Amino acid sequence: MNDKHDLELILRSHAPIIVIETHEERRATELLARAASNLGKSFHLWTITDGLRPHKYSSETLELIDADSDNFSNEPETDPIKALRKIKSSNSPGIYALLDFHSHFDDPVIVRLIKEVAQDHSIEDKTLVLISHENNLPPELSHFSARFDLSLPDKKKIKQLLHDEAKVWALKNGNNVKADAEAIELLITNLVGLTVSDTKRFLRSAIYDDGAITHADLPDIQKAKYDLIGQDGLVSFEYDTAKFSDVGGMKQLKLWLEKRKALFTNPETNNSLGAPKGILLVGVQGGGKSLTAKAVAGVWGVPLLRLDFGVLYNKFFGETEKNIRKALKLAEVMSPCVLWIDEIEKGIASGDHDSGTSRRVLGTLLTWMSENDKHVFIVATANDIQSLPPELIRKGRLDEIFFVDLPSQITRQEIFKIHLNKREQDASLFDLSKLADHCDGFSGAEIEQAVVGACYSALSEATNVDMQHLLDELKRTKPLSVVMSEKINNLRNWARDRTVATD
Repeated sequence: MNDKHDLELILRSHAPIIVIETHEERRATELLARAASNLGKSFHLWTITDGLRPHKYSSETLELIDADSDNFSNEPETDPIKALRKIKSSNSPGIYALLDFHSHFDDPVIVRLIKEVAQDHSIEDKTLVLISHENNLPPELSHFSARFDLSLPDKKKIKQLLHDEAKVWALKNGNNVKADAEAIELLITNLVGLTVSDTKRFLRSAIYDDGAITHADLPDIQKAKYDLIGQDGLVSFEYDTAKFSDVGGMKQLKLWLEKRKALFTNPETNNSLGAPKGILLVGVQGGGKSLTAKAVAGVWGVPLLRLDFGVLYNKFFGETEKNIRKALKLAEVMSPCVLWIDEIEKGIASGDHDSGTSRRVLGTLLTWMSENDKHVFIVATANDIQSLPPELIRKGRLDEIFFVDLPSQITRQEIFKIHLNKREQDASLFDLSKLADHCDGFSGAEIEQAVVGACYSALSEATNVDMQHLLDELKRTKPLSVVMSEKINNLRNWARDRTVATD
């Protein structure tokens, strides 16, 4: 993307108000100043600290500098209302960038002044550019506005930024940066999705530490990147991904995923099939759906993002839809990745006092799922499939619906083995077949808790865990398949001819 070209197109379209949401304030203002120069327009910058001042982009220093102006030669106006009045009454057409103006939108005088400047745009040719990390325009101003997003650097641009930073370091230190070619490629891949300024900062961190770029730099940079992008809480990064060896059974699902691994994990692969879109895991609570979501990311070796509908929903009208768009955009930035939506039915179920928010969120999600061409693989889990709208689960939006049933006898043996070994117990010393026979109808989570309970019992007796400890725990446990037998049986009957078994 050519930001300068695209910004000039928006400026030529005569939009009275341009909104730029970004943390890269300096980059945005310098870009505006360069665009203004190319279009033969004056450029003015307002901040609450320095007031309204004329600026221009210097081709010699490659930065924004103060400019002389007859119309703005007096003391700069720091008061936002007075600054807008000055812009409105000025006979200087041009571009006026207002920084961090979002905090003043609750003042009706300011809103009215902005609207009046916008209404006079066709006559006086004054463009207001609102630059802030967040700009929620009042409804009466939205009609006059256009949005512009600064592009994120691609791999080619990141490589150039790396070259520039390495060159600066070499000039300062008298020797070149030592680099591992493979580590450089991995570093560049890990920096995709960051802004230009953040990319430069992370590159300096890797280089200036020891004058070298190695594999040792990657874990810290990856974690710092995840923390930076996910700091608003809309999407959380799950560092603790699993291996499929941690998941008992699910042979059909494992085979299905293995067939698609190569295509998904290599976004540059040109394949007419397209990237896999995702799966819906339906099943009994405690059956291992969440663990499976973690395992998909772990086995494919891609980041795992968790979408939290609780954070997405906001008490302010319109914020929820904006949040879902931001969360999905973040997933695209992090591609290839797995996007885990846990208990999806809770996020899109409409209530009596919902005001249509859930339907709008669903609409946004459905549109994205249909149009998404990024390597973002959705793993959605649900306990109550019948509460999901049919348009969500139709083919084309998700690739398949898998049913996670209660584990079979063989799978129960695998689960016992996994959890005994996990707690430093030698599984070969136990009769796994007998244990599996005594827990028919147990979920994976219930088997795990039986193992945990047996370990506590043995610890309190100062003895080693044995078969009797486990059998006693199983005898004391009333599984969900018994406590809620009617509901579980209805779910299993519904899924029998409608879904694909994981095992």
